[in-house]
Amino acid sequence: MRFWLLDSIESFTPDEELVAVKNVSYSEEYLQDHFPEFPVLPGVFMLEAATQAAAWLMRLTDDLADTVIVLREAKNIKYANFVQPGQKLRVTVRQLKKDERFATFKVEGLVDEAATLSGRIVLERYSLADTDPLQESTDQKVRGYLSKVARAIAKPEMLPANVRVV
Repeated sequence: MRFWLLDSIESFTPDEELVAVKNVSYSEEYLQDHFPEFPVLPGVFMLEAATQAAAWLMRLTDDLADTVIVLREAKNIKYANFVQPGQKLRVTVRQLKKDERFATFKVEGLVDEAATLSGRIVLERYSLADTDPLQESTDQKVRGYLSKVARAIAKPEMLPANVRVV
């Protein structure tokens, strides 16, 4: 099952910072079990939202060049407060360093002014065709899908020129 945990991107500065929002709703299926009497966004989903925000910072900065972005390391992750249905989790990711394959980010989650998540993550990026040129058509399909998602969650002025075209 694939979870898109970001509803919108509020701001974006290439190679620097991205701020995204996750609106937690009672209709989300996992809340039935986590926890029935006190539903809250699971901590692992907060971390996944931060990972997705950092991945979008990389994608938008690099014009969707890489089709695969994965979490390689989570460091000093701290959870401070619960995120309940009806609340808005605002995730800020700041790029600390980046090389050809890896990038490190400081992540922070807030509900209103209250901290919910903090730490550092390392993401790895690549495309399928990097190791198998026959996968270029799959990479193109993934870029097309990511372009649709980007148009749904980001403001048009944030999008790379190749993504703005419908």
